[in-house]
Amino acid sequence: MRVVFMGTPDIAATCLKNILANDTQVVAVYTQPDRPKGRGMKMVYSPVKEIALENNIPVFQPLNFREEETVQQLKALQPDVIAVVAYGRILPRSVLDIPPKGCINVHTSLLPQYRGSAPYQWAVLDGLEETGVSVMYLSEGMDEGDVIDCKKTPIGPDETAGELLDRLAELGADLLWETLEKMSEGPVNAVPQDSAKATYAPMLDKSMCPIDWNVRAQEVHNKVRGLNPWPIATTQIQGNRFKVYTTAVIPCDHKKAPGTVLGLTKTGLQIACAKDAIEIRILQAEGGKRMAAPDYFRGHPLEI
Repeated sequence: MRVVFMGTPDIAATCLKNILANDTQVVAVYTQPDRPKGRGMKMVYSPVKEIALENNIPVFQPLNFREEETVQQLKALQPDVIAVVAYGRILPRSVLDIPPKGCINVHTSLLPQYRGSAPYQWAVLDGLEETGVSVMYLSEGMDEGDVIDCKKTPIGPDETAGELLDRLAELGADLLWETLEKMSEGPVNAVPQDSAKATYAPMLDKSMCPIDWNVRAQEVHNKVRGLNPWPIATTQIQGNRFKVYTTAVIPCDHKKAPGTVLGLTKTGLQIACAKDAIEIRILQAEGGKRMAAPDYFRGHPLEI
């Protein structure tokens, strides 16, 4: 079965490596154009392009599929199926209709939950205890296609979005390969999504970073986890701005106003919330290095 793979970031690279390791015939890879990165603005390949070049697979990097020539180029590859993982491009009907077995997509949620661009992050932000990955047929609607299969996984109480993504990438890689194997043997069943149960996961942005201490400590903890590794939760402590990387919920009946610094312990800085307290354990001052909160505040004493 001839497969065209479309993807860009690390999760897509994990999926591509897995299907190649299982002898899938990947005839071409599509990924986003190279981008400048770092202080020197050096052009950098996507993780998917790196894997493709290592395996001598042709790489295509169109800006979009609006040009007929680009669509015809894809059609000439004669794919039986197109597998998409975090490609970052919308596929028009002219592309969806090319492969006889259809276009399939790995999505990091249990659809129809968390359709959209940041599903696993919102699962953590919302304090879910379980999520997963789905493989679906692509349609013209956003994440609305029929679901072929899914795999579930618990979310750890202290797990960050980045840590969760690493596990979801492995789950998605296995599920993609299993799906391609089934498709190579014949038609596969798929179940239409119940749109009445759909929820949405909009893109994250830096306006979400400031911590609101006027909520429960668990909500603050979920925010810190959900915004890690990007864009990272922030807070002001006695006039200084910090990025907050790691926290813990401290059950207590403090009677203090939310945002009050309660004290510095051996493990972190405790701050009052509307219910309970948060202990900040790993932080980073502006212009400084990421470090344990007790280490930082030993050198920068606080007024408690």
